[in-house]
Amino acid sequence: MWRRLAAFMRFDGPFGRTKPNPLKPRPAAPASGLAEVSFSPNPGNLRMFAYLPPGVGAGAPLVVILHGCGQTAAGYDLGAGWSQLADQLGFAVLAVEQKAVNNPNTCFDWFNPEDITRGEGEAASIARMIQTMAETHRLDVSRIFITGLSAGGAMTAAMLAAYPEMFAGGAIIGGLAFGSAQNVRDALESMRSAPLRTPAQWGDSVRAASDHKGPWPKISIWHGGLDPVVNINNAQASVAQWAGLHGLSLTGAVQETVNGAIRLGWDDKLEVYTLPVMGHGTPIDSRDLGQAGPFILEAGISSTRRIAEFWGLTAVAQPLPDEPQALPKIEAALLHRSVPSRQDTENVIMRALRAAGLLKR
Repeated sequence: MWRRLAAFMRFDGPFGRTKPNPLKPRPAAPASGLAEVSFSPNPGNLRMFAYLPPGVGAGAPLVVILHGCGQTAAGYDLGAGWSQLADQLGFAVLAVEQKAVNNPNTCFDWFNPEDITRGEGEAASIARMIQTMAETHRLDVSRIFITGLSAGGAMTAAMLAAYPEMFAGGAIIGGLAFGSAQNVRDALESMRSAPLRTPAQWGDSVRAASDHKGPWPKISIWHGGLDPVVNINNAQASVAQWAGLHGLSLTGAVQETVNGAIRLGWDDKLEVYTLPVMGHGTPIDSRDLGQAGPFILEAGISSTRRIAEFWGLTAVAQPLPDEPQALPKIEAALLHRSVPSRQDTENVIMRALRAAGLLKR
């Protein structure tokens, strides 16, 4: 099986790097409001997009967003509603975009050591983007936050590990814990089932990524209970990783139900939301923020607003009136599915590989 897949997989991306275009910032998409910004150095060959609401400048917080496979910076921003929320709360947005020349499915290379090591590759490019934003607009460096979906969630975990002193908080959506993979084979295995490690072992992976000794960023974790791409036990691994770093007991969480989601919280340091009937994607409530689309899932709860609330960027969100929510067709089918056939299983695995950017279409 591995020999057949190897012909289609991308183990290592091209390392030909281009110099940044010195042109003035240009609009990324009319609906998003993001504008492309030049920056240097750019060892990971990524694109940088930014949005500052009118009147927002010196002293404002910064939120960094990382899209999932097959998405764009503008598309993810529009779907998740981060610029929309920035207009309401007054923070700057930095949206990072992958290039197809680096990864054919425009996934961040979260499983390549050369792209997730401090000072190297894609991680170094993202760090430089943040520095550029903070310096150019005199933003509050004590209030920088980062979030991402799927491969973007795994890269978020990598940035929080490689540059923990840079962030006040992070949010991992449908992603994986740092240290889950060091190559494609590891990535495939981890997506199916997270490696079995203790909280101390998971925490050691982060401690080894930099010289930072703490304090650690506060972390919000979101995952669908029916995620067919990244198994939900990866959320459990992320919880174990950050509970270990913060010195929290896994049994010390307070449980509550929020708009149909199950939330476990450890004071203001760590939280995890599990959405029992949701698949792979960022959960939104389009009555509040965002716009549903591929891997942007109507779920009756706005992860964007709730994450911002947890980070301290907004007051407690007021729940919207309960209304019947139609499950996406794929979710409803999963709820009533019988034991899958071998062909069904293979189809799910192949879709997962393609969605994660590990198998060419």
